[in-house]
Amino acid sequence: ASNRPHCASIAFTFSLSRRFGILHVYCVLQVIKVFSEDHTSRAVEVPNDITARDICQLFVLKNHCVDDHSWTLFEQLSHLGIERTIEDHELVIDVQSNWGMDSSSRLCFRKNYAKYEFFKRPLDFFPEHMVCVSRETNDTMTHFQLIQTFLDSNTCPEICGYLHAREQGKKSWKKLYFVLRRSGLYFSSKGTSKEPRHLQFLAEFSDSDIYTLQSARKSYGAPTDYGFCIKPTKSDSPQDLKVLCADEERLRICWVTAMRLFKYGMQLYQNFLEPHQKQKVSPMRSISENSLVAMDFSGQKSRVIENPSEALTVAVEEGLSWRRKSCPRLVSHGSPSAAVASRQSPAIHRAQPWFHSSISRDEAHRLIVQQGLVDGVFLLRESQSNPRTFVLSMCHRQRVKHFQILPVESEGELFFSLDDGQTHFTDLLQLVEFYQLNRGVLPCKLKHQCSRVTL
Repeated sequence: ASNRPHCASIAFTFSLSRRFGILHVYCVLQVIKVFSEDHTSRAVEVPNDITARDICQLFVLKNHCVDDHSWTLFEQLSHLGIERTIEDHELVIDVQSNWGMDSSSRLCFRKNYAKYEFFKRPLDFFPEHMVCVSRETNDTMTHFQLIQTFLDSNTCPEICGYLHAREQGKKSWKKLYFVLRRSGLYFSSKGTSKEPRHLQFLAEFSDSDIYTLQSARKSYGAPTDYGFCIKPTKSDSPQDLKVLCADEERLRICWVTAMRLFKYGMQLYQNFLEPHQKQKVSPMRSISENSLVAMDFSGQKSRVIENPSEALTVAVEEGLSWRRKSCPRLVSHGSPSAAVASRQSPAIHRAQPWFHSSISRDEAHRLIVQQGLVDGVFLLRESQSNPRTFVLSMCHRQRVKHFQILPVESEGELFFSLDDGQTHFTDLLQLVEFYQLNRGVLPCKLKHQCSRVTL
């Protein structure tokens, strides 16, 4: 049996009689332990060739989760205070084989909505002022074309900008101008010059992995919280880390995403396409913003509202007149909806995966960042400053924003409102349903719930 942490081996043999002899088959299963965000864990037996995507699919089935292709396996190196996304194609046993004997490293299963978002919305990931192409290519490029350029190994895109770098063997940091190329990461010894004599090599990615720092200021004395590092795959020593930090979260996302693209190239794009290709062969029910449409039920027959202006007008009118109804609404499954459930239990929101009770503002921010800074990622929580109110925390344009939900009394009944009483909701579930369909006063619709799963 192996002594690797959270991993054991089970070997067995069986034989098959053939006409011309005996075929012996030797199979090895590994026992690995996977943790969730609430620190629960589950041990499972897996073959040596199981990938990170296979592990995610296994836990999606075991926990009856909605498979929206955002579930991700993370590698957390607690002794270094760093973590990274294990790419879907990577062999999990190979990842664990690089852990030290006394390592506190572990695998974590959680959502990451931003895992492949750069293929859908490249403009959000690569600021124009940071992107340039090689001198051999003088034509202007759209950001979508830039993604194709990253995937084509014959092209030479660059990401350029300032980063803070921790000086090797010291605790001090220095702000330098960096250039990221397919051949590796360089920094300039003279301002923003990219002349070969001024560029000094820092790291390459073929035998290294890119991690984010979980607590950059506290653990590494970084000048900002947006730290990341490049770690040699076969080394577990803090001295071998190339530690960097950006001035903003969106800049860190840009650097880390570009490094992933340079390291894995077309393999990342294949990972992104694979679940969608399987879905065409065997479609599964999923929840997405594209499945939600505006409907008009005011006439004898219902109709889809295709005009965006009309949809917005109807949404406002619906919001202003939103009240309890005497007859129950029915959801797609044919069961009473939130309006009926709220009468039975005024605290029905406590059972919803997007409700996180009394977590702090900082913890809500951390959870949303962990699950991906994608427009519409959200959660609800109790307000710490006002016990009677709630807070909607959500992501828009890679920033986490917080909106207070106030209790409002009207005609002797208690309602909830996000817009100073203009729109009333009988409970928080009804409020979330409304803003999943309508943007209202929010910067965008609620799209992806920030939830934890217990293994």
